[in-house]
Amino acid sequence: MYKRELKANIKEKFWQGKITVIVGPRQVGKTTLAIDLLKNYKHKDVVRFNCDDPEERELLDNKNLESLIALIGRARIVFIDEGQKVGTIGQTLKLLVDYFKNKKQIIVTGSSSFNLLDNTEEVLTGRKFVYHLYPLSLEEIYRDANLLRLRKELETILIFGNYPEIINTHALDGKIERLKNLAGSYLYKDILEFQQVKSSDFLRRLLKALALQIGSEVSYTELSNLLGADKKTIERYVDLLEKNFIIFRLPPYFINPRKEISKLRKIYFYDVGIRNAIINNFNIFDVRNDKGELWENLAIVERIKYQAYHKIYSHNYFWRAYNRAEVDWVEDRGGKVYGYEVKWKKRNLRPPRDWQDKDYKVVTPEDMEGFIL
Repeated sequence: MYKRELKANIKEKFWQGKITVIVGPRQVGKTTLAIDLLKNYKHKDVVRFNCDDPEERELLDNKNLESLIALIGRARIVFIDEGQKVGTIGQTLKLLVDYFKNKKQIIVTGSSSFNLLDNTEEVLTGRKFVYHLYPLSLEEIYRDANLLRLRKELETILIFGNYPEIINTHALDGKIERLKNLAGSYLYKDILEFQQVKSSDFLRRLLKALALQIGSEVSYTELSNLLGADKKTIERYVDLLEKNFIIFRLPPYFINPRKEISKLRKIYFYDVGIRNAIINNFNIFDVRNDKGELWENLAIVERIKYQAYHKIYSHNYFWRAYNRAEVDWVEDRGGKVYGYEVKWKKRNLRPPRDWQDKDYKVVTPEDMEGFIL
């Protein structure tokens, strides 16, 4: 089992009268992390609800405080796994945390933000700490900071990604089989089950279209024409895919709004292996024509992990002007703006003219230290 960077951050906030919420994609290790956090507590001190089980889900759904108190009993820790599946999860959590305060620690995991975060934002304001768990970070995989080993194995990661199950599978055929299973309907199971989306075929086609455009600005109008669906439907499905931690959107940064594109966003995948499985491309790295796009996606998602795990608070963007000058990754933090150009091959690049007065760095596989490690 890999030591997760998030563990210490979570543990230091226990027993403060707040709910611990751990969200992230399916199969990234949320349940494993929660169990690891609780391993030093006695069995009698922990009550666990697996909300993938309809019967256990029903125990928490639309219940009054008296029923919940009786259900929890003398346990000091309340662990609710896949809490987004409880229809009234916000109400349930509010009743529990307001009554028990710091006498009991409540932990909730979820693979969809739709019920767990979005629909509970108002009712749980000031009552929760939220942590995002991602597929394994390069820091977690290469904890010994063995850069030589990382660089030797980087091409494999760019093809197969960072999911714990995939990293722990050594045979290439096994990696492909498991990735195909992950990238099937299991990946967006919550969307199909709980968010009134019936067409898994349309989701697959949309995901494939997005997978072929990583690192590029995505036009909902073009997707609408390509997939034969109206623009509002495309926007809704993209939003659902983001809320289920499959993709994420990067907004544009503005230096001069009159000169810059204002509406388009870039879309990336939380895991490049999932992206490659969606388009069924596991070709060896030497023959691929998407090397730069894969490295850009990996570097950016690894930077997001690095920010989260090392408490770097930043607003993140990309920048592109009408004259096609661009910066792949922009951070607005601490009153300064930092720009990063992500390239697979090392080259001498000068910052765009409009970026001359701002920090600028080129990030290649040889320049990972300080950015994602």
